[in-house]
Amino acid sequence: MEVETKIYYPNLAAVEAAARKLQGVAAVTPLIPNQRYSKQFEANIVFKREDLQQVRSYKIRGAYNKMSSLSPTEIENGIVCASAGNHAQGVALSCKLLKIKGTIFMPSPTPKQKIEQVNMFGEDYIDVVLVGDTFDDANTAAMLECERLNKTFIHPFNDEKVIEGQATVGLEIIDQAQHPIHYVFVPVGGGGLSSGLSSVFRELSPNTKIIGVEPKGAPSMLTSITNKRNTELKKIENFVDGAAVKRVGDLNFAICQQNLHAMVTVDEGNVCQTILDLYNKDAIVVEPAGALSIAALEQYADDIKGKNVICIVSGSNNDITRTAEIKERALLYANLKHYFIIKFPQRAGALREFVVDILGPTDDITHFEYTKKTNRENGAAVVGLELRSADDLQPLITKMKLHNFYGDYLNNKPDLFQFLV
Repeated sequence: MEVETKIYYPNLAAVEAAARKLQGVAAVTPLIPNQRYSKQFEANIVFKREDLQQVRSYKIRGAYNKMSSLSPTEIENGIVCASAGNHAQGVALSCKLLKIKGTIFMPSPTPKQKIEQVNMFGEDYIDVVLVGDTFDDANTAAMLECERLNKTFIHPFNDEKVIEGQATVGLEIIDQAQHPIHYVFVPVGGGGLSSGLSSVFRELSPNTKIIGVEPKGAPSMLTSITNKRNTELKKIENFVDGAAVKRVGDLNFAICQQNLHAMVTVDEGNVCQTILDLYNKDAIVVEPAGALSIAALEQYADDIKGKNVICIVSGSNNDITRTAEIKERALLYANLKHYFIIKFPQRAGALREFVVDILGPTDDITHFEYTKKTNRENGAAVVGLELRSADDLQPLITKMKLHNFYGDYLNNKPDLFQFLV
């Protein structure tokens, strides 16, 4: 006879206790209606602005709730965590507020700006250790440190106290909402926020549909729910770094499998366009993970019409040096940016002919790499073009072929394309 496994759900009393602990530590972030998206989807679209936390993400909630529950012995021994982003900042600030010594392991390639933020929040209470090339390398080093010195590991999501801390986001939403909530769109990385929030809604607003949103390149929760077991992905796309994990937490998977109405994925290019739109049209700065919930709305355009919808804007720790890549990915997603191998005849005036006779009046050359002359009849160049309309692509290719300029199209060749983007 098969024994039924009991699923841990955050107890409402424990979540309320976490909310009390977090008073004066985590901000009660506002619910702000967004007029532009409300008009676009003919719905009442409201943002839960966790990007406005002091550490610019909701992660302070879970980290502080976990660390404030440590025993005197655990506090004396100190804590360890591994993170390249928001969790590290939440742990660092918690160390300073609770006067607990912590060691934060981060991958060696972590941008300097993120390291400086962690040191700023933790001050003298934390040490940052840069190790390895990936998060997995840093995580392994952190676990070894815990075993060697008997320190407590502060997990970013697979921990009951962390889940209860993140669940306070749901408690606040229900307290703040002016109308019945029909949908909540929540970003999913390891599953701490989605498991905590969905448990609160399960108890206090069971008719609300909770939609989990992952990046297309890292669908670990969707894959696990589809397989009906927690499944580790062999490979992920790290662009949406705040929500890209190979394996979600076991606790988090068990809860989300029961609580989420649906799991959807969003193309990274769509995320990039959403980031740009929020910045240019709403003056809101979000990180890629923070844009996930909003980017998923178009998939539910028919369902949410006339409904009250809340999107969790989970964080705003966006590195400004990524702006060029974000714009590039957005253009590629919109089918407006294209890379070709162009065969130029080895004669004077060939480039002018290409620009004047082949390109349209609104086509823009954004990349040109012509490395050497050859003795052949044609010399190849890699050319990137930005078009005004996606409909201009096929006429352009036809014209290239007609005049013998066309060599190859690179957008659909990932092995070559990765060297360009």
